Amino acid sequence: MNYPIEHIRADFPILAEKIRNKPLVYLDNAASCQKPNAVIDSISHLYRHDYANIHRGVHTLSVRATDKFEAAREKVRAFINATSDKEIIFVRGATEAINLIAQTYGKAHIKAGDEIVITAMEHHSNIVPWQMLCEQTGAVLKVAPMNMQGELIYDTFEALLNDKTRLVAVVHMSNALGTINPVKKMTDLAHSKGIPVMLDGAQAIPHMAVDVQALDCDFYVFSGHKLYGPSGIGVLYGKQALLEAMPPYQGGGDMIRTVSFEQSTYAGLPHKFEAGTPAIADVVGLGAAIDYLNGIGMAAIAEYEAQLLDYATEQARQIKGLRIIGEAEEKGAILSFVLDHIHPHDIGTMLDSLGIAIRAGHHCAMPVMDFYQVPATARASFAMYNTQEEVDVLMGGIKELIKIFG
Repeated sequence: MNYPIEHIRADFPILAEKIRNKPLVYLDNAASCQKPNAVIDSISHLYRHDYANIHRGVHTLSVRATDKFEAAREKVRAFINATSDKEIIFVRGATEAINLIAQTYGKAHIKAGDEIVITAMEHHSNIVPWQMLCEQTGAVLKVAPMNMQGELIYDTFEALLNDKTRLVAVVHMSNALGTINPVKKMTDLAHSKGIPVMLDGAQAIPHMAVDVQALDCDFYVFSGHKLYGPSGIGVLYGKQALLEAMPPYQGGGDMIRTVSFEQSTYAGLPHKFEAGTPAIADVVGLGAAIDYLNGIGMAAIAEYEAQLLDYATEQARQIKGLRIIGEAEEKGAILSFVLDHIHPHDIGTMLDSLGIAIRAGHHCAMPVMDFYQVPATARASFAMYNTQEEVDVLMGGIKELIKIFG
């Protein structure tokens, strides 16, 4: 494929860094992606030329900042093909989005004895908020299991759905395993039983095209920092009718229509859920990240990363003593592994001495580690700017580790 990898890498200034006198090999993208110049420059430009608080000001700077902020909302809407920009709520990240759904939609619709269905491969952010809701309401959390390849056992998931199920909340792509769940099929099944569906798209959104209308999910959440945008900003997509019926999550400025000491009334969508001064520059930066990705094309990124993952997987399988954790047939650009007799934290530390950045730990997915009976894994996660040469450096580093540890 004619993929402009050198041009892309040149757009990310941090990739030119040296770590311990070695060229940086950044393979921690599942935790957070690096930022292109377009994003960095958009934030700098806003602060240098256009910054003011938004929505309520009539002076020129406020109007400029508001226009850029709302233009970013439209970019997000188009990027995920939502029906209306009223369905795009800016939050701090996927974690806050899930908590918002749990404490607004969840509290309004879920009561004692009701059931919420998740999967065994969820990030803590899609476990703990539902546990908290269950404690508050007396509802029950049900977990659909997976097999040793890291794939959802679909028949068991199907069997869990019943007349007590009030919500299905599942990960689109696992951050610990790379597994891509059959979320369209799962959503169609849930809807056939009248059950709404929330998808955690934090890991999926940088790796594939996402069309919320085609998926027909009721909610979709993701974080900006995994999408080559700033940290501290994320998106909650919800179908407009659902969002309109949900109560506000927080009270304060900008989410109100009228306020008196006797009563307040609330603004319409999307502002009802955006209390207070938002992360203005970070929203603008997220819009710039989306423009950048659109310039490359999500289909081209997905194809390139699939080839990179295939290459890395094949190289890893040739290393004696390396065990890949998670080998789903449908999988995104994540290679989690363990090495015989070497703790993942030692792997991460030793690879860092070679300039290689990976993640070592439970990846906010402790139940996944328990399932595989490992304390942690080493995780190399790939992005659109990584190369086969970097995979070779990683594999060479792993082989060197094995020699050192005997």
